[in-house]
Amino acid sequence: MNIKNKKIFILSTVIFSLFFGNLVLSEKNIDNKSYSINLDYATIKKGYTVTDESKKLKLSLVPEILNQATRVNIIKLNEEMDLPWRLEKLSDIYQFEFINKNAYDNHKPFYIQFSYDKQNNNYKKVFFYDKNFNSWRPLPTKDFPKEKFVRSLIHLPFARIAVFSYPEILTSGDASWYAYKPGNYAASPDFPKGSKLRVYNNDNNKFVDVIINDYGPDRKLHQKRVIDLEKNAFAKIAKLGCGIINISIEPLYIAPGIDGKILETDDSGIGKNPKTTVKSAVIISGDSGKIIWEKKSTEILPLASLTKIVAIKTFLDTKPSLDKEVAYSIKDEEHNYEYVNKWESARLRVKDGETMTIKDLLYASLVGSANNAVETLVRVSGLDRNNFIALMNNNVKKWGAKSTYFIEPTGLSPKNVSSAIDYAIISKEVLKNPIIQKASTIKEYIFTTINTKNRHRIKNTNNLIKQNKFNITGSKTGYLDEAGYCLMTQVKKDFNKNLIIVTMGAKTRNISFAETEKLIKFGLKNYD
Repeated sequence: MNIKNKKIFILSTVIFSLFFGNLVLSEKNIDNKSYSINLDYATIKKGYTVTDESKKLKLSLVPEILNQATRVNIIKLNEEMDLPWRLEKLSDIYQFEFINKNAYDNHKPFYIQFSYDKQNNNYKKVFFYDKNFNSWRPLPTKDFPKEKFVRSLIHLPFARIAVFSYPEILTSGDASWYAYKPGNYAASPDFPKGSKLRVYNNDNNKFVDVIINDYGPDRKLHQKRVIDLEKNAFAKIAKLGCGIINISIEPLYIAPGIDGKILETDDSGIGKNPKTTVKSAVIISGDSGKIIWEKKSTEILPLASLTKIVAIKTFLDTKPSLDKEVAYSIKDEEHNYEYVNKWESARLRVKDGETMTIKDLLYASLVGSANNAVETLVRVSGLDRNNFIALMNNNVKKWGAKSTYFIEPTGLSPKNVSSAIDYAIISKEVLKNPIIQKASTIKEYIFTTINTKNRHRIKNTNNLIKQNKFNITGSKTGYLDEAGYCLMTQVKKDFNKNLIIVTMGAKTRNISFAETEKLIKFGLKNYD
């Protein structure tokens, strides 16, 4: 919500308190409870709040909102409707309508006050249903959690509306402090950097406005922690010795996320199913293989470095000793340069003759997606390179991936192809291996070459692992110009339930992560 809307909300509080009275409407039927009233010109000139019998919904029709007499209908709907997949419904669904369409010309928005039944500490908004998009679209909303109602702006003569909350976004709970860049700043696990929040100390009603400039705290470790305040901001509403205080926040401005959307929502709103801009995607059960959701999941596309987990599984099937010491050969990386220039290839920066363990090479392949490390593993596998690649192809066919084909083991060739559903099937099989699970999800791997004592620190290429929002038990990134950004992620829901999410052909790395995160949330919510 921007500052302009904030000022309007403050004005609306005064408007509601000055209204002359409420018009209570009469119930018409039993199924969909209907309420109706005629507003004559004298009434609309004076201004009234129109409400249903339960007083759950109030339309603030102040003077100059309507310019002609009209009947106003309000219906509490009991019919089935598709709901926004990532939100929790907190109220009944209501429909209102100005029967005289000429009475309201959208020249000025009006306010609605909407009570909700379920109290929680999550971020809340009023949404209206847009039939053109078959989705729910948000309205500017201010929450009054103690009173259990919200106020919103709307500029429609007819709408179906309800109060929803974002289950993963907290607006009330604990806050602590940290020392970093001095100023009115905060770290949030929910709102993107650049967002502006008003933070209230619930014990003394003091507040401070802060800019989000960091990510945190870890919601897994601190389930009730809303944000952490930089100590200078914390000191404006509490003594530092308090350590942790009870706060509530009010978003004043929410910055776009890495996908360019506001809380993962574009102008078309939120529908029954997620929308994604990637070329192809699928969510499957990692246990049964059942498809939970898909988009063009059978389309055959280049799979880039997603190739590597098949190469590593094929190598591990040779039963190597991970502690075995091997020497790097500069000739290994020459295979990579058949497809890319030297400076374009992700590689382990070691010299000819440097020695390391097989474990070091394996982790470099999966954590850092090092192409030359894969080729070294192929060489020391004991198999001819052509035979190794043939075995990779035989393996995926055996696992049920019929449209997958490799001509080399790293993913640098655009002729290595698969489909999202094929790769999900492959991942389901490959991630049974605990070594691959661990190596693909570790945040970083550090090792020292044995003979030269050179230290190497390799960071995982999947940002979702760094954020630690989900229990990720398998991962692989991939990129080629021809493939776009690709990502496979396995997430554990509980003791024996896993989800595998594959996205292919994202336009940017950030979009790849953002779209995958959205599909993870959908999969976790819809896993049977």
